[in-house]
Amino acid sequence: MDAHRPGRVRLLRVPALRGEPLRRGRRPGLQPRRENPVSDTAAGSVAGTVDAVVTAAAEAAPEWSAAPRSRSSALVAVAGALEAHRAELVELADAESHLGPARLNGELTRTTFQLKLFAEQVDDGRYLDVRIDRPDPDWPTGPRPDLRRYRAALGPVLVFAASNFPFAFSVAGGDTASAWAAGCPVVVKAHPGHPRLSRRTAEVITAALHDAGAPDGVFALVEGEEAGVEALRHPELAAAAFTGSQRGGLALARIAAERPVPIPFYGELGSVNPVIVTPAAAKARPDEIADGYTGSVTQGAGQFCTNPGLLFLPADGGLLDAVARRVGEASAAPMLNDRIADGFADASRALAGRPGVRTLVWPDDPTAPRLLAMDLAAFTADLPAASEECFGPLGLAVLYERIEDVADALAALPGQLTASLHAEAEEAGELGALAAALADRAGRLLWNQWPTGVSVTAAMQHGGPFPATVGPATTSVGTAAIERFLRPVAYQNCPQELLPPPLRDDNPWNVPQSIG
Repeated sequence: MDAHRPGRVRLLRVPALRGEPLRRGRRPGLQPRRENPVSDTAAGSVAGTVDAVVTAAAEAAPEWSAAPRSRSSALVAVAGALEAHRAELVELADAESHLGPARLNGELTRTTFQLKLFAEQVDDGRYLDVRIDRPDPDWPTGPRPDLRRYRAALGPVLVFAASNFPFAFSVAGGDTASAWAAGCPVVVKAHPGHPRLSRRTAEVITAALHDAGAPDGVFALVEGEEAGVEALRHPELAAAAFTGSQRGGLALARIAAERPVPIPFYGELGSVNPVIVTPAAAKARPDEIADGYTGSVTQGAGQFCTNPGLLFLPADGGLLDAVARRVGEASAAPMLNDRIADGFADASRALAGRPGVRTLVWPDDPTAPRLLAMDLAAFTADLPAASEECFGPLGLAVLYERIEDVADALAALPGQLTASLHAEAEEAGELGALAAALADRAGRLLWNQWPTGVSVTAAMQHGGPFPATVGPATTSVGTAAIERFLRPVAYQNCPQELLPPPLRDDNPWNVPQSIG
């Protein structure tokens, strides 16, 4: 059931962009094909190129989705190819992102791990959620027919790469891996923050898929804002995934919703990730909490979507002083690019100018960590402006007199990716209402931990209520991410010959079947 024809992976670049064309290997006996079927100078060349790429993805979709064992092998092959080119790719990533070899090596390890993890999900088959109900003439609501339900691949997926994770949320990142695992070909819109890395990663992927025998059209890379919008509007596209700014994400979500046939758009738009410290924890562990918070808020120059930008502290006690001391001692780190650095400077100045905000740490270096503070009443009165994300190493400490009042402020916050509660073990039984308020606003609730570590695992939820994400019922990290690119299909009283392999009695894919 897994055999498929040999083919090549089409990897096209939008015309008239800087950089050399991407090279692609050829199979013996096949005639060479132009890198771009549309003239670089022809009017409408961007639209023509995107049309060719998405059309090729649509043509590859049936074969790709019908070959789970080959998909699994291809994912493992891509992981191995990235590993083989580790030194070269990390060097390119560091040159374009300034994130440092240690961070980038760790991120590349995460990237290859999640590719292999999704390959295991394909082999396991549980993601198909096969349910079979045998006919039952005595069913309480009336005679039950033979019903068989599973989850089928949506079709071609467009992935908008992110700037702050040039491996794990970029060309070969989690969105690409989960869409491939679901059986969907992928078109990646490269992020302009790391173009050379994107192109080289695409070359490595293309060669690996070619050697693994993947069908033509399973992967392509396009560049440029215009190409991304054209691809999002293409009638053959089935879904899109995005990680980035709220403004950019909402603009793309609107395009996806206003198409003649709307498609799912999974946008992760960031958040301020509130952290609440109880009076007992502040008294018992001030240095530990100050160190942990500073390390989290400054990690990666504060350029994480899980950066804890909002810190609720008791007004009395010395924890605020300890936090200010640690943040003031933290060194500046290069930001991803000048545009992000300028945005951080503008956003931090705007927040510092809000009513009731006090400046505690404000170095001359515009990219150095900063700390602001305000009282809970002033914060609540200035929502939502006081809770807007500042992408960079900035923290806002909100000081409360009674922890009971914090829950009301949390209820007024927009949706978040994470929320953290730092308390003592003996307090757990008294904090149910506060924990419930946090869980209502966020997709992940942490106890005595910091949010800037997102484990790639089965139970991870990396998503949250709007505007943290466009789709709060989904995750972009962890094995459940595959569910975004699948849709349920039921077959009623159909002969075996018309059933897809996972629903047949002989179960040729050997996947788990829930039979009732």
